[in-house]
Amino acid sequence: MAPTASRARSAFRRFLLPGAVATTAAVLAYSYRPRDIPGHSSPAVPPPTFGADGSFKLPRFPRVKSRDEQLVDLRKSSQPDSVEYDMLIIGGGATGAGVALDAATRGLRVAVVERDDFSSGTSSKSTKLVHGGVRYLEKAVWNLDYSQYELVKEALKERKYFLQTAPHLSSWLPIMLPLDKWWKAPYYWAGTKFYDFLAGSEGIESSYFLTRSKALEAFPMLKPTDLVGALVYYDGAHNDSRMNVSIAMTAALYGATVVNHAEVTDLIKNDQGKLCGAKVKDLVASKDGRSVDEITIRAKSIINCTGPFTDSIRKMDDRECRDIVAPASGVHVILPGYFSPGKMGLIDPSTSDGRVIFFLPWQGNTIAGTTDSPSTISANPLPDEKSIEWILSEVGHYLAPEINVRRGDVLAAWSGIRPLVKDPKAKNTESLVRNHLIDISPSGLLTCAGGKWTTYRQMAEECVDAAIQEYGLNPKSVTNAPRVSGTEMIDDGAILDGTCQTHKVRLIGAHGFSNTLFIPLIQHFGVETEVAKHLTESYGDRAWTVAALCKLTDKRFPARGERISQLYPFVDGEIRYAVRHEYAQTAVDVLARRTRLAFLNAQAALEALPKVIDIMAHELKWDSHRQDLEWKESVAFLESMGLPQPMLLATRKQVEQGKIDFASSLEWKMYSRHDKPE
Repeated sequence: MAPTASRARSAFRRFLLPGAVATTAAVLAYSYRPRDIPGHSSPAVPPPTFGADGSFKLPRFPRVKSRDEQLVDLRKSSQPDSVEYDMLIIGGGATGAGVALDAATRGLRVAVVERDDFSSGTSSKSTKLVHGGVRYLEKAVWNLDYSQYELVKEALKERKYFLQTAPHLSSWLPIMLPLDKWWKAPYYWAGTKFYDFLAGSEGIESSYFLTRSKALEAFPMLKPTDLVGALVYYDGAHNDSRMNVSIAMTAALYGATVVNHAEVTDLIKNDQGKLCGAKVKDLVASKDGRSVDEITIRAKSIINCTGPFTDSIRKMDDRECRDIVAPASGVHVILPGYFSPGKMGLIDPSTSDGRVIFFLPWQGNTIAGTTDSPSTISANPLPDEKSIEWILSEVGHYLAPEINVRRGDVLAAWSGIRPLVKDPKAKNTESLVRNHLIDISPSGLLTCAGGKWTTYRQMAEECVDAAIQEYGLNPKSVTNAPRVSGTEMIDDGAILDGTCQTHKVRLIGAHGFSNTLFIPLIQHFGVETEVAKHLTESYGDRAWTVAALCKLTDKRFPARGERISQLYPFVDGEIRYAVRHEYAQTAVDVLARRTRLAFLNAQAALEALPKVIDIMAHELKWDSHRQDLEWKESVAFLESMGLPQPMLLATRKQVEQGKIDFASSLEWKMYSRHDKPE
């Protein structure tokens, strides 16, 4: 027995122990390997400095054509002697703007028209995550579903491209998964490590385990009862509508004709019944009381990227076609920032009804959601009270008992319609497509629908590939590419040779961005620190232009930048920049998509509305009728953002004088400070 035991111990020492040590070392080396985290490196374009003569020269960025100039280009396409567009894209959300950028950087002649505004629908109402999907990975493992596994892996690759091409608008975010049972620790640890492994070179940071005390230190709001520890993994977060606007404006810089507030009223077919163009109406002209003439656009291909409204365009093409969109409503609520740490999110993978809920820091506040229930399709759906209460109830289960999440704490709430799609060519036409769908009708309408924000670039690439093959388009090298960075010395490293290069093409604002860019911005313009950080994280290196458009305050500090709401760092220069450089045409464009005030706090957006209208009226020469129209339409929109009912009837004069009846609101009634003294 003794010799046998001795030989076993000897074998263990010789083989198993070194193997275990080597495996542990490999895991540690992989987990803590150096990473090139987007936003942490020095900017490709250093910030401007003072010259030897004491002068300070602001960066000179290439100019984006104005919206009026883009409309002129659209009208030219109707002339017989003009060159028709290779692609006319209907829809300016994430998918449509992404297709426009991809096509433009392949040397194709492309136009994109959007009935409302860029990101006015689903693309602005996401959970603000850039993720592979840990819950999808769990389903892939348990169901032995290889296709689900492939979707997660592809999304993780796209996550890296996302963070690299727009580091100012996206960042990594640690997300905590609280554990209430010890047996869950190895289960979720294995899952998060597998998630890290799948990310591979596309990984951000490695997941890790926290003891109970460390979990409470990192997330003090957590309920300590039954908490045994937590796992933390990393995903990406972003500013969705600003990302969408940046994609559209970058496409415009690369030569795409990009027009918002332009509605397609009809599709045009040739004698063979094939699509060859569309008729478009400028909705801004009608708001201004100007005569509206339809614009005829000639194009070799028509691309339908209208999200939830996909079927309305398909029925323009073929009235008898079957609907393929199965709309699902996702409600989110915004709570004050004190409900979550500034740099840590939380996920509940098993709510009371089996859905997943996120609780994330975003723009200084806290976002919680989402629900997933069948819905009807409308432009600005209202968040239903039942969904709001469900979210608040689920969030409350994880927070300490002394922290009450009340209905009056909700600063904003919205409902986004997710366009789940069915394949019209599948045997079972009722089954939903896992990811996204590209379909071409007999008359030649190419529809791209489904998917999610993280994979918008991949969807666009596949869509353009399909269009090139189907319509015989000829991509070519882009020899006169704009210097988006504002300098002749820097480019993206993208070789624009007619192939897809959007995984390398950086968006407007990315080249000169770094996490310390806000410091020289403060030093030169004298803006507040909070404002400077906000500007650099929303506009990247274009923050120099935005700050220069800010009004002088006649104070020692801040020297520039008049806030449109005292609660948030949005300033007057952003409104001017939105109008002059980002095609903002309505007050809602500014409040909801250029700034995010309407999404962060509906009441604060109402209070800021008069100032926004005044600045836009000066920039766009609005008369009193147009200003009144903007007030009415903006207040109506804020209802879909959760503005309390008593405030929907407020007049502009009441808001300007601070005479809104807040006393009848839920929020007012919940604050004890309003009680009469005893």
